[in-house]
Amino acid sequence: MSSSIHRRGFLQTVGAAAGLALVSLHGSRAGAFAPAAGAPHAEKLGWHLGCQAYSFNRYTFFEAVDKTASLGLHYIEAYPGQKMSGEKPDAKIDESLSPELRREVKAKLADCGVRLVNYGVCGLSKDMDASRKTFEFAKDMGIETIVSEPAPDAFDTIEKLCDEYQLNVALHNHPKPSRYWNPDTVLEMCQGRSKRIGACADTGHWMRSELNPVEQLKKLEGRIISFHFKDLNKFGGGAHDVPWGTGAGNVKAMLAEIQRQGIKNAVFSIEYEYNWENSVPEIAQGVAYFDKVAAELAGRA
Repeated sequence: MSSSIHRRGFLQTVGAAAGLALVSLHGSRAGAFAPAAGAPHAEKLGWHLGCQAYSFNRYTFFEAVDKTASLGLHYIEAYPGQKMSGEKPDAKIDESLSPELRREVKAKLADCGVRLVNYGVCGLSKDMDASRKTFEFAKDMGIETIVSEPAPDAFDTIEKLCDEYQLNVALHNHPKPSRYWNPDTVLEMCQGRSKRIGACADTGHWMRSELNPVEQLKKLEGRIISFHFKDLNKFGGGAHDVPWGTGAGNVKAMLAEIQRQGIKNAVFSIEYEYNWENSVPEIAQGVAYFDKVAAELAGRA
């Protein structure tokens, strides 16, 4: 990595950490400070970089929103079951949220300049009434994509609800031996189905399954809806997240392949599952690298 990348990553990290400190001192309003630069060059490519709230699962959803805003990012993916806020510790982010609490969540997001765009990983079944509750929640909250690992017999129900609610369902891969660890299974389940059903490409879990992320992206061409984007220190078991561009995943090659496929309006959810209590500086380093590579790719287009 060049010295210029190191300098830029350092400055981004300092900016994000400073912003987060101000959140802690001054409350939840993201507008109370100048956030980090985020990923403006990625936006020009149609790539929406945000955070999977699971990166901050030691914290409440409201705190996850604050941390996302401190990074200069404007998108978040919620996961089911996270505590809503310190003031409402018994309220969880899921379909059971009352209309009043949903309004509070929407107000918090608007206050911080963050959009709730994805929701998962959640269960979807062939039971129309049960799955409809998830779709109704997603539609009400402005969510565009439900990330799931549904049973094979659920797809007729899912396809009907995707068309009815005009929402996407992205099939997520956990590591082997989970149901969708192999992209071939994802493609099999998507065959002949609505284009609203596709893949949530988890690049880190591919690495844990000892699959090359670039090759899996190629395999899924035409069916990728969103990403749980990661870089790990190695392939296989025992691997952990590292700042993007410093690991074994070849982030630059992944992004080049994504650009080659012409993927736009996709959400890249940062799911950083390491250094849980103080991950923001490492995430910020990854954001800076991601946007630097996006700028390079945009310059070649």
